[in-house]
Amino acid sequence: MFKDIHRRNTIPIIITLIAIILLILLPNKFPQKIYENTERVSARVISTDENFIVNNGLIKVGDQLCEIEILQGKFKGRTTTGTNRLSGSLEQDKLFKAGDKVLVTVDYTGDTIRVVTLVDHYRLNYELLLVGIFVVVLVSFAGIVGIKSILSFIFTVLAMWKVLIPLFLLGYNPIIVGMVTTLILICVIIGLVYGLDKRSLAAILGSISGALVTCFMALFFVSKFKIHGAVMSFSESLLYSGYESLNLTKIFIASIFIASSGAVMDVAVDITSAVSEVVEKKPEITKLEAVKSGINVGRSIMGTMMTTLLLAYSGGYIGLLMVFMAQGTPIINILNLKYVSSEILHTLIGSFGLITVAPFTAIASGLLLANREKKTIIW
Repeated sequence: MFKDIHRRNTIPIIITLIAIILLILLPNKFPQKIYENTERVSARVISTDENFIVNNGLIKVGDQLCEIEILQGKFKGRTTTGTNRLSGSLEQDKLFKAGDKVLVTVDYTGDTIRVVTLVDHYRLNYELLLVGIFVVVLVSFAGIVGIKSILSFIFTVLAMWKVLIPLFLLGYNPIIVGMVTTLILICVIIGLVYGLDKRSLAAILGSISGALVTCFMALFFVSKFKIHGAVMSFSESLLYSGYESLNLTKIFIASIFIASSGAVMDVAVDITSAVSEVVEKKPEITKLEAVKSGINVGRSIMGTMMTTLLLAYSGGYIGLLMVFMAQGTPIINILNLKYVSSEILHTLIGSFGLITVAPFTAIASGLLLANREKKTIIW
């Protein structure tokens, strides 16, 4: 028995590790641009000069000159002056002060520095620290399940970065690519959670049903809402970067069911785990009773999961909602704006996926996990 449990858990981990290695080794069709006689390194700001900045209230334009010490690369330890250009955009501009660690671009000829441009604050060290704390806390709390979660996270990031996004850029059908990627992620992630057993099969079947329903509903309602894919942030910039042939609307549709797939898997795993626990504690339970138990669990988690989707999608638009309230924008105008309508689509279509995944998962887990067909009545 213990050998079977060990094998069920080990095989998915090995398969995922192999997949991660293959994705890392997968050639990048869009390699990072490397400019000759240019390097990007970290530096520390020693002093600043704001005499060339024009201050117009909230808006600042001009150049901030910063004396910096280069901390990496060919000119490590060298002190020089860099330029931080301000365009008048609060979203894009940043001001540095003495002691800040920054990312800079150094243009040079031979051993001579020609131009140093300050790009942004250097955040990589704190990002790595946050990742390290997260990994330690997760593994300390969840043990082997935490390690599986980290593997599934790495696999998901690599699948998105090395497969999904490049295929989108190459012009492949975003809906097909997105759905295939989602199905693979569902199988890998749930397989890692449960191992190779009936629980995995039940949760996978339920998750796939929810993802398919979300996909079909997105296809139908995006056209009815008449929303163009350019509603996605930075998508219009993509068209002006030489990718004008991309179908942004199909990419937007794919983003809807990809974004909701995580919550769909969460509901499927919760219901499957609950039914599995019930069957384990009460082996004599019938398949029908197990299905009913799964449906009851699904009903109890629906409200919080749909609210989770609402908060996740609308959180990024707090600033926009504040503008609407401050300007007294009529509700009918707000609801008809394409940005708001796109978030309504995200939230409601994702919620439909959650609603459908619950009964499908309950049926699949009840039929697969319970052993008895029906109760035997003794007279």
